[in-house]
Amino acid sequence: MSKKTTAAAVLGLALAATTAWAAGMHPGKESIEKSGYKGPETCEECHPGSAKGFLDTVHWKHASKVTNVEGINAKEEYGMKNRIYVMCNGNDIVNNLKEIPKSPVTGKSKFSGCNTCHPGNHLSDVGSTGAAAEAAVDCLVCHSTDYDFRQRKPFKNEKGEVVMGQDRSTKAALAIGKPTVKNCMVCHEAAGGGVIVKRGFSFTKDTDAHAAKGMVCVDCHKAKNHKMPTGHDPNNWANDGVFVSCSDTSCHGVKPHKDADLNRHCAKIACQTCHITRTGGAFAKDFTVWEQTPDKFYEPTTLKKEANETTPVYAWYNGTVKNTPHFIGPKGSKKDGKSKITPFKIFQGKAYYNKQTGELLSMDFAQPMSDGDTRAGVLSAAKTLGLKNPEKIAKEAVPGWQTIYFGSNHLVTKTKALYCANCHAPNGVLNFKDLGYSDKEILKLTSPELFMEKLAQKQKEDW
Repeated sequence: MSKKTTAAAVLGLALAATTAWAAGMHPGKESIEKSGYKGPETCEECHPGSAKGFLDTVHWKHASKVTNVEGINAKEEYGMKNRIYVMCNGNDIVNNLKEIPKSPVTGKSKFSGCNTCHPGNHLSDVGSTGAAAEAAVDCLVCHSTDYDFRQRKPFKNEKGEVVMGQDRSTKAALAIGKPTVKNCMVCHEAAGGGVIVKRGFSFTKDTDAHAAKGMVCVDCHKAKNHKMPTGHDPNNWANDGVFVSCSDTSCHGVKPHKDADLNRHCAKIACQTCHITRTGGAFAKDFTVWEQTPDKFYEPTTLKKEANETTPVYAWYNGTVKNTPHFIGPKGSKKDGKSKITPFKIFQGKAYYNKQTGELLSMDFAQPMSDGDTRAGVLSAAKTLGLKNPEKIAKEAVPGWQTIYFGSNHLVTKTKALYCANCHAPNGVLNFKDLGYSDKEILKLTSPELFMEKLAQKQKEDW
C-alpha cells in the first residue's frame, strides 16, 4: 500500500470515528454487535496498548512515589496498597479481598476487602503486571453507561480462588462513553466504609455548582492515557503525577472575579475557602470497639454527618504534609510566601499503636467483622506484614487517636459563597489568631472599615 493510500485510509477512519461520536455512537459498535465483547482485547482493536498503559496508573497500582509528605522514603511507593492511617486502619495488603470467618450468631460469611474497588478481577490484583493483568482490566466499569453493577461482586471459582465479577456483556460494551458521575462515585462515594463516610460529599445539582451546570467528574479530572489529575489533599498521597487546580487557565484562571478586591484575595486565600463552606461525612471512628450491625456482623463505631452539615477548619497550606503516627495534615504559614488559607475536613480515628515503637498498627478486618475481636485483627495484620513477635504486639497494643486533615474540594457553591463580613467580622469563620496574625493585625482585619462601603453598596443592590 502506498503512503498516499495509507494516509487516505487513516483519514477515512478518523472521519468515520468523528462522525460516529457526533451521532452519539462509539466507533466500533458494529464490530461489537457482530463479535461480542471479549474484554480489553476488544477495546485494543482501536486503542492498542491501553491495557498495558493502564497497569501503570494509580487506579491499578493503588500507590505511587510521593514527594510532598514528610517522614517517608521518597524512593518507595505509597497509597491504598500499603498505607496505615485511621480512616481505614488497613490496606490492600492486610485487608486483601477475602471471605471472612462465619458469624458465630448466624453461621453466615461474606466477602470483604479494601481492594473491592480495584478495577481488575482479583486474580490479577493491585499492582500486577503481564498479559493476565492486561486481560483482567475492567474497562467497562468506568466507561460503560449501562454497566450492571450487580455483576461486580466477589465469588469463589472452581479452584476456591476469590474472583471479582465483571459485566462484560455486549449490552454494556455498546454503551461506552465518557465516564458518568455514577461510574466514578460507585467507588469514590462509598470509600472508607460506606456512602458519604470518607470524603463527606455528594455530587448532585443540589449540592455542587459544577454538577448544577451539568458537569461530570472527568470535566475537571481530565485523564490523558488514563493518568488521572488530582488535587493536593494532605491525605491523598498516591497520584499519577498530574494535578488539577481551580486556577488552571482551562478552568477559572488566577483572576476569576470581576471584582479586583476579590482577585487580590486569591494570592493568599484558596478558592475552596470561600466557595466550599461546608463538608460532611465521618468525623470520628473507633477501630478498637466495633458495633454489631443488623446483619449480625460488626463495623467500627463511626460518627458521621451528611454532606453540608459540618463547618471546615481553616489552615495555611503550601502543598506539603506533616505526617506522624498521631497527625496527618497541612504544613505552611503566612510567612513562607507559598501558603494559602485552605479549608479542611477534620477526622479523628482511634486505633491500636505498637507499645514498643509508638507506630500505628494496621488491622485485618476479617476477624473483627465476624465477631468484634479487634486484637485478633491486629494479630492477623502483624503476621501478614511479618512483624516480629506478632502475638506480643497484639496483646500489648495501646489504643490511641490520630487526627487527619482531609482536603475540602467538592460541594462548591456560588450563591452561598463567603463574602467580606463572613471572614472579617469579629465573629467570622476565620480564627486569625490561630492563623498567626498579631493582635494589631487582627484589629485591622476585623474592622468594618475594610468592607463597609462595599457591603453597603451590595446591600442596596440586593434590596
